[in-house]
Amino acid sequence: MRDLAAQTLLPVGPALAVVLPVLLLLAAATAAVFRLTPDGSRGRAREILLAGLRATVQLGAVSLVIGWVVHHTAALYAFLLLMCAVATRTAGRRITPNGTWWRAALPVAGPVVPVVTGLTLAGLLPVRGVAMVPVTGILIGGALTATVLAGRRALDELHTRYGEFEAGLALGLAEHDARLEVIRPAASDALLPGLDQTRTVGLVTLPGAFVGMLLGGASPLLAGAVQLFVLLALLAIQAVSVALTVELIARGHLHRATNPQGRPTGR
Repeated sequence: MRDLAAQTLLPVGPALAVVLPVLLLLAAATAAVFRLTPDGSRGRAREILLAGLRATVQLGAVSLVIGWVVHHTAALYAFLLLMCAVATRTAGRRITPNGTWWRAALPVAGPVVPVVTGLTLAGLLPVRGVAMVPVTGILIGGALTATVLAGRRALDELHTRYGEFEAGLALGLAEHDARLEVIRPAASDALLPGLDQTRTVGLVTLPGAFVGMLLGGASPLLAGAVQLFVLLALLAIQAVSVALTVELIARGHLHRATNPQGRPTGR
């Protein structure tokens, strides 16, 4: 039944094997031709190609491993920890090249752990079984996206408007409050993708959880209820992720460089 559903959504065969590399090359070629990088180089095209190749290898490996992992509790939670670790490193390195990147673990994992724990205690998410991996993965992915967007926007803004930060200090504001006044409006933009996805669900897109449940044989009402839970959980987690990221930057715990006076900056 599951194989039939998958074939209905996207037949796996020679045609797919041709389309996938064409799509990847199209994305890379577009980034190269239009120089879609901050410095105007063609580096993003290489990143796209590597990302596509990594996704192929990683999904292949996960497809082989996940069937075994869900039947062994210790392995399941080790896999979830690995997911958090990879998300933390990805988010941290996107935000800063220095040694403070590991602090991105707080906004990435901080909101996800209590939500997953609460769902488990409430009986909505089984401790063992395949559901734990995709649900936790969706939530970690949402936290990762919000953390990266909030962190990069906040530090870019602090760098661009560093004079306003110093002006705040001159007016008597504490460093935390002066940074907060500069970075908070820009960082809040990280919530927009989640807001737009939630506002347009069913009208513009039918997200994966909804479609997957329909193809698995669930009723449209049940599929809609599960998708609503996913969207609202993501909104909550992303809001907390953005708030924690802003607070880390405002306190100087997450930064890109240090100026001669020892103050963390957006550089």
